[in-house]
Amino acid sequence: MSADLIHIPFHGGEVLAVDIDGKPFIVLRPFIEALGLTYAAQYRKLQGRSWATVAERAAVGADGKDRAMTTVDVRTAMMLLATINENNVPEDRRPLLVAYQAEVADVIEAYWTRGGAINPRATEDQLAAVVDIATRQMGLLAAARGLLPADWLAAKARIVAQRGLGEVPAIAADDMPLYVDTFLGEKGLSALQVKALRSTFGRRVADAYYDEHGRRPEKAPAEVDGRPRMVNAYYSRDRAVFERTWQQHFAAAFDDLFGGAA
Repeated sequence: MSADLIHIPFHGGEVLAVDIDGKPFIVLRPFIEALGLTYAAQYRKLQGRSWATVAERAAVGADGKDRAMTTVDVRTAMMLLATINENNVPEDRRPLLVAYQAEVADVIEAYWTRGGAINPRATEDQLAAVVDIATRQMGLLAAARGLLPADWLAAKARIVAQRGLGEVPAIAADDMPLYVDTFLGEKGLSALQVKALRSTFGRRVADAYYDEHGRRPEKAPAEVDGRPRMVNAYYSRDRAVFERTWQQHFAAAFDDLFGGAA
């Protein structure tokens, strides 16, 4: 039996998805091509990754006919996006990639599990639950004033408010959080390599940040290896510090040891 395509609006475009056994799977080709990337190359990349879940699924296309479509689960899509260096994406598509990396998992998860406002099938109870969650989250953010970085709180508050209002969250590119693990993943490091290098790289970045700003980075909550931790808070505007640190202290050694990015 063919599945119906579900069109999820996102940043002036849309994400196409199908339901497979109650779980959302993203249609891969339009997802990749919207970023200005070559579908065949990204598909080949997935074939060699143990973390990739790829499924062929018959779905009803725009013309009403059944078509076989390659789909990936949300986790695979996010892992794939994490391997894409935004500097290798056409400049006009770069903001979309950054937005995808930060938001699309939350959007699709909310669509299925919490009846997010962009879900036209959401019930009144589901929508009320979204508002209730947003209200409680805003209360927590307000209570954290003075304890957590103002920029981090502002970005989180915008996300919470827009979800509660039924809008897709949007954050200015420079205000997007930037994490050590994400950056190292963009450089082609495996999960084990990221884990081994994150502390050393993080200390180097913090030192470089201090040299540039004359102060240490503020702390913000994050999840590391499945556990909540307070980590240094960086944003996309700090990417130049990350890049300099990588080039000065790690790029050559990584090439020598591992033969460059995977």
